Amino acid sequence: MGQRFRFRWDRRLSKTPNRTMQRDVEVARHRQGWTNFPWLPLLSVLGWLLAWEVLVRVARIPHYTLPAPSLVLQTLMENFGSLAMSWWFTLKITFGALLLACLGGVLIAVVFALSAPLEAVLLPLAVVLQVTPVVAIAPLMLIYVESTTAALLLCAWIVAFFPILSNTLMGLRAADPLLRDLFRLYGAGPLQRLRLLLMPSALPYFVAGVKVSGGLSLIGAVTAEMVAGAAGRETGLASRILEASFRTETPKMFAALLLLVMTGLMIHAASTALSRRWLVRWHASEKLSGNSR
Repeated sequence: MGQRFRFRWDRRLSKTPNRTMQRDVEVARHRQGWTNFPWLPLLSVLGWLLAWEVLVRVARIPHYTLPAPSLVLQTLMENFGSLAMSWWFTLKITFGALLLACLGGVLIAVVFALSAPLEAVLLPLAVVLQVTPVVAIAPLMLIYVESTTAALLLCAWIVAFFPILSNTLMGLRAADPLLRDLFRLYGAGPLQRLRLLLMPSALPYFVAGVKVSGGLSLIGAVTAEMVAGAAGRETGLASRILEASFRTETPKMFAALLLLVMTGLMIHAASTALSRRWLVRWHASEKLSGNSR
């Protein structure tokens, strides 16, 4: 009786890993089925644009209310000279703020991870900057900072800074406790633990923070410029949108908005490529997605 029970119990245990593996294979096949059609998102976007074009033409919607995609593209080509200069300004503010957020967020997270008293003193200040709306901070920055460009850069940095700080700090604390004990047992110094253990552990969290902060830096730059109401040659796409709204040039507004959307897509694509480059060989999330492609 005992042998029969043990045989049945062992057979059940042997079936459990097989079922788990079969379920993982089915999930991978499902993901791979979607990734076999990389052109599907493009077709979806083209379909929505076509529906937009048909709606505007059939309903005879005035161009100052809702311009057709063809008119938006035509307006973008006609005004690309002026819009390109503003686009370049927005790109400088956005990527400059993102770069400063990466450097500042990583450095401060390392300091917090190595010194609990400094974290207790400075972390509330970072939280205050994060929860304060940039709309309220931008006018003060214009008063305290002489350069408008520096004020916009500072506002965008404030918006993009906290996700990288919090994610990197969480990753530094997520290192395996057993590995921490092993490093301590072998007498590794703080810098050795940071370079060989904590930083590799925090890398996936940092990349996730970059994905979030990339879009936030663009949002912060555009919002700060709209609040500042800057005018002149050294201005971004937000100023072009405001000027077009004052003149009821709706197609030009949509053309500037199209460039902003393209900027956001470029940031997302760059952060995704960075994640695949750094994590695909050893981290589970990117390795699974890479195998399912």
